[in-house]
Amino acid sequence: MLYPEESAKNFFVFSLEKIKISQKWAVFGTAVLLVSVPVFFQAPLVRQLPWLSLAMTGFWLWLSLKLLHNRLTNIWGDLLLGFSWTWLTGSIYWGWLRHEPFLHLPVEALCVPLALWCLKHNREMVGNCFYLGSLFGTAVTDGYFYITGLIPYWRRLMEVEPEMALQVFQGALNQVRSPWGITWVMVLVVILLIFGIVPLRSEGLHWWAFGAAVLSTILVDSLFLLAACVA
Repeated sequence: MLYPEESAKNFFVFSLEKIKISQKWAVFGTAVLLVSVPVFFQAPLVRQLPWLSLAMTGFWLWLSLKLLHNRLTNIWGDLLLGFSWTWLTGSIYWGWLRHEPFLHLPVEALCVPLALWCLKHNREMVGNCFYLGSLFGTAVTDGYFYITGLIPYWRRLMEVEPEMALQVFQGALNQVRSPWGITWVMVLVVILLIFGIVPLRSEGLHWWAFGAAVLSTILVDSLFLLAACVA
């Protein structure tokens, strides 16, 4: 028989566990959303108004710091800080350097030293793991372009007029549909699944942010492939 004090204690522990589980999925869902935002919102913005996109980094940083200083919202400020790094590097690359694919990963990785410093000192763990997870997904996607010989199509796509983009996409799709392309799709999807799912076994919210960012790469790449196939 449980005494009232024990029942209250058990209920309190259960409630805390439930909140913790809900918070994990909230971080996961928000991280997925933040990976998608640059792809579907920043990409068209930065091509037309690169300076505006770059300037918006200041707004994201301001908002993240504001949320960080509130005990009730510090996790979201933390996550948004990592998003600010992805927004900054994405603005620089896609605004001015997008014609050179080999600069993509180095530019996207500009904030890695800062992220590693923060992790070493246990600061802003959620946001910096989100940034590193996003970068890992980017590295895997870029690796696929290198391995399957899609780099020339990347360059051509950055140079042609929008009405000619369909022809470039079709050529790239032929590469992807080849036995070599399909094999590497499967290999890299397995890699992303491992690095995305294993962190979700952890209790740390920063690992959930990392895992969500990695898994979002599969979602975003799949949407791009589907769009290319339908076009």
